[in-house]
Amino acid sequence: MTKLPRAIRQLIEKFERLPGVGPKSAQRLVFYLLHNPEHELQDFATKLVALKKNVVLCSTCHNVAEEDPCDICSDTDRDDTVLCVVEQPLDLLALERSGKFTGKYHVLHGSIAPLNNIGPDQLYLRDILKRLDPVQEVILATNPTMEGEATALYIAELINQSLPEEKRPKISRIGHGLPIGADIEYADGVTLARALEGRRSI
Repeated sequence: MTKLPRAIRQLIEKFERLPGVGPKSAQRLVFYLLHNPEHELQDFATKLVALKKNVVLCSTCHNVAEEDPCDICSDTDRDDTVLCVVEQPLDLLALERSGKFTGKYHVLHGSIAPLNNIGPDQLYLRDILKRLDPVQEVILATNPTMEGEATALYIAELINQSLPEEKRPKISRIGHGLPIGADIEYADGVTLARALEGRRSI
């Protein structure tokens, strides 16, 4: 039985590890690349390497950026009194597209998911406590999924247990406009704007 060349098989295996890419899709991607000119493949490889070299995590909000601190954290025109907590950098980008939020962000890089062995210590979660001065409102904009809801409740409890009542910021949950089970990164700007405007206290 004829086997694919080792270089092709190895690259297919790498693509299969990517989220949402199955064996057939991985094969199509590899054969697409195989028929590209070599200079385009070299450029593709260079950009892959640059992904790690030229991208940093903001030490304040943990968003992906070219510099530390990121553009949003260093923007003096943003409202320091409102902090929006999201799961992923893509969620932050989606909320920015809505044009309705002018505060600061905190990116968790995931949600609490015990079945996947992801607990609070695997997320940038406790760093929120270091950022609550001078925050007056914390918007919990985690995804409306079981994991997102559990993460939001955990954060609310963490803040309430860590601060005396008179120093606690208002805690609200992103609400109306996002259906249960939907991911923030795929929502349109109008839906996200309504979700921000319809947030509720928890």
